[in-house]
Amino acid sequence: MTVDAHHHVWDLSVRDQDWIADDSPLRRDFTVDDLVPEARAAGVDRTVLVQTVTVAEETPEFLALAARHDLIAGVVGWTDLTRPDVAEELARLRELPGGGYLKGIRHQVQGEPDPEWLLRADVRRGLAAVAEAGLVHDLVVLPHQLPACVEAARTSPGLTFVLDHLGKPPIASGALEPWASDLRALAALPNTVCKLSGMVTEADTASWIVDDLRPYAEVALHAFGPNRLMFGSDWPVCTLAATYADVLDAARRLVPEAEHTQVFETTTTRVYDL
Repeated sequence: MTVDAHHHVWDLSVRDQDWIADDSPLRRDFTVDDLVPEARAAGVDRTVLVQTVTVAEETPEFLALAARHDLIAGVVGWTDLTRPDVAEELARLRELPGGGYLKGIRHQVQGEPDPEWLLRADVRRGLAAVAEAGLVHDLVVLPHQLPACVEAARTSPGLTFVLDHLGKPPIASGALEPWASDLRALAALPNTVCKLSGMVTEADTASWIVDDLRPYAEVALHAFGPNRLMFGSDWPVCTLAATYADVLDAARRLVPEAEHTQVFETTTTRVYDL
C-alpha cells in the first residue's frame, strides 16, 4: 500500500488561484477525477488533500470531496488561526459533511512577511486550539522561516508539526546551509514530522535528475528517520517538472528499500490518523 501525503485540487470556475501565473500550465482545473487514474496506475491507494488558498469556503468543499471519493483519506484544511473563536470553528468544521476527514490545519506562512509569524501570541493561541482538537499543523515555509518553526514546535510540545516540502531547500543552487542545520534543529524535536515532497519544483524544473535531490533527501531522512518522514507528490504542482509517476519513482529511489513501508505508508497513516 502507498499513501500520498500531499496533493491539491482546484476548480477555477469555483475560485481563482491567485498564486498561479496567467501563463502557467497550472492555470486550468485539476480535479480528483484527473488524479485518480494517475494515482491508481502508480499504486497509490490513499491520499491526503491539502489546502491551496486562505479562503474559509475551501475546507468544507474539500471535506465534502473526501466524503465522495475513496481515494482521499484525509484533509489538511485552513482556518484563520488568529480568530478568537478558532476552537469553535474547528468544532464546526468537524460537524460538516465529511468533517471526520479533517486531520490538520495549514496556513500559508511562506507568504507572511514576518519571519516570526508563527510566534505571535494570537497564532500561538490558534495552534493550541489545533492541538486541543487532536489535529496536526502543516508548515509551508521558506528556509529563512525554519528557526521560527523550531521555536513554535519547542513551545507547543502537544502539537504535531508536519513540515511540507522539506522547508523548500534551495535545490537548484545546490546549497545545503543554513537549511540543513535548521532542518536538523527542527527534527531534534520529537513532535515534528517531514514530508518528502515538493523537491522537483525546487530543483531545475527543466533538467533535474534524481541525484540533484539526493543530498536534500538524505539530510531529511537522517534527521527525521523513516518513522517521521512521509512521501507526498505535491500534485499537480509537481507537473511543472515531472509526471506523478516520475515523482513517486524518484522518491522510491531516494529512500532505502528497507524503509519504504514507513515512508510510503505507515508514517502518514499514523500522523494523520487515517
